[in-house]
Amino acid sequence: MNPPRRVPLGEVAVLFLRLGLTSFGGPAAHNALMQQEVVKRRGWISQEEFLDLLGAVNLIPGPNSTELAIHIGHRVAGWKGLIVAGVCFILPAALIVAILGWAYVRYGSLPASVGLLRGIQPVIVAIILIALWQLGHSALKSRVLIGLAAVVFVLSMLRFNEVALIFGGGAIALVEQAVRQRRYTAPALSLFVPGLESAAVPERTPVSLSSLFLVFLKIGSVLFGSGYVLLAFLRADFVERRGWLTETQLLDSVAVGQVTPGPVFTTATFIGYILAGPWGAILATVGIFLPAFVFVALSIPLLARLRRSSLARGFLDGVNVASLALMAAVTWQIGKVALADPLSLFIAVVCALLLVVRRVNPTWLVLGGAVLGLLRTI
Repeated sequence: MNPPRRVPLGEVAVLFLRLGLTSFGGPAAHNALMQQEVVKRRGWISQEEFLDLLGAVNLIPGPNSTELAIHIGHRVAGWKGLIVAGVCFILPAALIVAILGWAYVRYGSLPASVGLLRGIQPVIVAIILIALWQLGHSALKSRVLIGLAAVVFVLSMLRFNEVALIFGGGAIALVEQAVRQRRYTAPALSLFVPGLESAAVPERTPVSLSSLFLVFLKIGSVLFGSGYVLLAFLRADFVERRGWLTETQLLDSVAVGQVTPGPVFTTATFIGYILAGPWGAILATVGIFLPAFVFVALSIPLLARLRRSSLARGFLDGVNVASLALMAAVTWQIGKVALADPLSLFIAVVCALLLVVRRVNPTWLVLGGAVLGLLRTI
């Protein structure tokens, strides 16, 4: 890479605050906006550098667009820039979502707000299904990966532990890649495969701030792939394992993450608020985003080596495929709740067609679903 252009910290803060406040549409839209701002408009980094950073965030767990912001901050303003860019990108969305969490706790049972959220839920299902279809085209690159996706889907439906499935999928793909290169690495397999035996056992525990923080810290530390994969982890931990949320509350939380700007992971802020108030929102937000800062900081010296490693790419292929399979299993479960009547099914089908044929921004579809839900209630 060429020597980076040094940018004043204040400029980095202003740009990422604005992006955090106005970047609707999910990680792909966030990445495109950052490319326009830091490459095209400001020339802070080159197109090649931007692509390098974009590739790097796919090799580490966490929210990709947030990690890209963190990487750019470090690239143009050093270690202070790393922190400032990440915090400024997260903060506006987290504040907006916390306010919506307060409104949900106070007014969520009113007919109007219930109708609004019921209109949004089928849109969310359609968005996830189309994301699965599009991501699957690039992720399912071989018969081994297709078979791996099918196995993970079945095991997920049988309530096997989602973290074990993610890392087990990565380990199997890594070994398959190593075998093709005639470099069988049994130790790598032994690190992950035994975990596949640990099926999820339902557990009902009271909500506490420490446990809330630790659950989101775990999710932020192991979640690869699209922000929609977050749904699989949230359902496993908060609905099935601990019983802290209902299926409806989970869908409402994801809907809020979709309709607001900034990282989809601020869904954690909303869940934290409805479970434990303002402190719950703060700790949930810190827990899920803290690993992103740590992983970016640790990966900076290793980027060149990781990009050249076919084994690292093989592991990532398996992780991505397992993530998609988890998404598919969870979508099946929540679809039974969200698409329970003909109108909801009709909304989902129309939204899917608009996403594929017209390529409508998902934010507009979410807002449209909210309007239909309100009209239905009235």
